[in-house]
Amino acid sequence: MLTILGFAMIATFLVLIMLKKMSPIAALVLIPALFCVAVGQGAKLGDYVIEGVGNLAPTAAMLMFAIVYFGVMIDVGLFDPIVRGILRFCKADPMRIVVGTAVLAAIVSLDGDGSTTFMITVSAMYPLYKRLKMSLVVMTGVAATANGVMNTLPWGGPTARAATALKLDAGDIFVPMIPALGVGLAAVLLLAVVLGRRERKRLGMLTLDEALATGTATEPETVLVGAGGGNDRSRKNSGGAGTGTGTGGDAAQNAGPDADGDIDADADGDADGDEGFKGLDPNRATLRPKLYWFNAGLTIALLTAMIMELMPIPVLFLLGAALALTVNFPHMPDQRARIAAHADNVLNVSGMVFAAAVFTGVLSGTGMVEHMADWLVDAIPTGMGPHMAIVTGILSIPLTYFMSNDGFYFGVVPVLAEAGAAHGVSPLEIARASLVGQPLHMSSPLVPAVYVLVGMAKVEFGDHTRFTVKWAALTSLVILCAGLLFGII
Repeated sequence: MLTILGFAMIATFLVLIMLKKMSPIAALVLIPALFCVAVGQGAKLGDYVIEGVGNLAPTAAMLMFAIVYFGVMIDVGLFDPIVRGILRFCKADPMRIVVGTAVLAAIVSLDGDGSTTFMITVSAMYPLYKRLKMSLVVMTGVAATANGVMNTLPWGGPTARAATALKLDAGDIFVPMIPALGVGLAAVLLLAVVLGRRERKRLGMLTLDEALATGTATEPETVLVGAGGGNDRSRKNSGGAGTGTGTGGDAAQNAGPDADGDIDADADGDADGDEGFKGLDPNRATLRPKLYWFNAGLTIALLTAMIMELMPIPVLFLLGAALALTVNFPHMPDQRARIAAHADNVLNVSGMVFAAAVFTGVLSGTGMVEHMADWLVDAIPTGMGPHMAIVTGILSIPLTYFMSNDGFYFGVVPVLAEAGAAHGVSPLEIARASLVGQPLHMSSPLVPAVYVLVGMAKVEFGDHTRFTVKWAALTSLVILCAGLLFGII
């Protein structure tokens, strides 16, 4: 019964958010609460929720201070050279922009943190997509899939979990998988080319001058979600876009997302926009050019400390955000303005994480996740024993989407490894195969980072899911086939 109810709860959640019948936050809270009552454990709902919140509280804290940190870095101009470099490469060509999204997401993913990857990628690419009226779900889908492939890095999480669960060395698992993962990354780049050509066919290929002409306030937009103030305001008139002198968070306050996730115009009916095609206003008041190398060094030091695990990630971002605010904005009013400018993103993302804690708390506390895993393992035919590595790879695709990485790697993978060992399948093969599903996992509703991605990109989670799942699952299958071809799995 718990198995059926567990699958029913997940299916109900996905259907409701994909059909946009409920918001993700409401669905994450109300659906598991109803199912908890349905299994007769309503009296324990509070305990399950508190346990789930306790487990995800460090993640929520990390996201809160990471958003503030990278928001400040965007405000002060740390990523302006990246935007200019991407602009020079993309040349207003939709195909190049989509490929640039995949490359940027893959490179930034080297830090091992999905939230950081999505914040930087969306911050750099969002203005280009908005100016050319490109599909934003293409951006979120490509970024999430690229990050999913790179999430298999030993410091990214899944590989370390697999190594811990099976008592193996992370290097022995990861290094042989590099060729297969390389093929997976190539598949993402090929996907970016295909989707980019589709966008180019739909929109045409523009020059920079044409992009400027067609992108002038024809629809309300914000330049950079979470970047805060200092953006010039684009005014609609017969000659195109005029500019004013907006300051101190006007864009963030007047052009926030409405109930449908779109960007509203301000009270005067005008849209807040970027000046020209640069995406980031080169004259915004928050720039700190004299502190560029300090900010760059601070960011590199922060990412290095994350990779080396010198301190817990939430603590690192807490310290980094405090230091960045103090050095770049030494006056208290300026610090308050920067925090206020990013408050919407902080509240939306942290609220989503705590709502997800209800879902994961009920799923684990009621025993649904264990019964679902046991049912799937028992459903494997005996004759598939010698092919348990392949079975593990295939199962990892849906299971890492419907379960947390902890639940899959510590709950399911050891059972699969034990079943494989009885038929002579090495635990190393099982561990490598278990990494196959990560491209799809990064779009799971149980992954907090995906809410950073869709939130900053102003994309409905249901739209992102409908678009991304098929491509991410295909990428996972490509990695599995490459692993089999190279004899890794």
